[in-house]
Amino acid sequence: MKAGQPEIWAVIPVKETSEAKQRLSAGVPQEVRRQLALFMLEDVLAAVSQAHGVAGIAVVTVDAGAEQLARRYGARILTGDARSGHTAAVAAAARWLAAEGVAGMLQLPGDVPLAMPPELSHVLSMHRTAPSFTIVPSHDDRGSNAVVLSPPTVVPLRFGDDSFLPHLAMARQRGIEPLIIRLPGIGRDIDDLEDLAVFARMRSNTRTQSFLDRHGIADGGAQALCAVQRKRPDDC
Repeated sequence: MKAGQPEIWAVIPVKETSEAKQRLSAGVPQEVRRQLALFMLEDVLAAVSQAHGVAGIAVVTVDAGAEQLARRYGARILTGDARSGHTAAVAAAARWLAAEGVAGMLQLPGDVPLAMPPELSHVLSMHRTAPSFTIVPSHDDRGSNAVVLSPPTVVPLRFGDDSFLPHLAMARQRGIEPLIIRLPGIGRDIDDLEDLAVFARMRSNTRTQSFLDRHGIADGGAQALCAVQRKRPDDC
């Protein structure tokens, strides 16, 4: 980070991986979902650790595997409200950062393995020209895949499948016009079997892709998606 620039920490909430990615259960066994969650998290941690403008990383979790992985990337482990859901975990981290005097927070989920350092660097660079609220929506403009706030508690965040438009409204209620940045990597999260199939077809150079290839998970996920959608295999 250049001298004189305000500190921005990345915050990544991680639920217990034994319960991860329930919406993949029709095509991916529980133990494989647990491992998949960790591979996706490592892709995110690696990208954040290489992004320009990130002063520190905080991972909110009580999961042993996630904690071990986060420490490998020099992350601070926070446990406050880690079992209370994504929204509560991020709010607890924002309060901690504010109490520590950190100027800003970049919130990222752990399931955006296509997020790359140049994208993250771009978001942080653009945020420094914005009023105080920058957001990267999911590919379908429903979710909020990255949010940057300065200060960390300037707008209360509420996450869910349709959080993007409510986040814009909450920022505007506080007199802040959000900066919206659409990016293909950060915008591509993996929540369900369709997301998994789309991700696998993109053939990315990620740990997540390698894991899927080694275990044939992507093919299995696509076949399960066909079954859920009641399509013939030849149509998938």
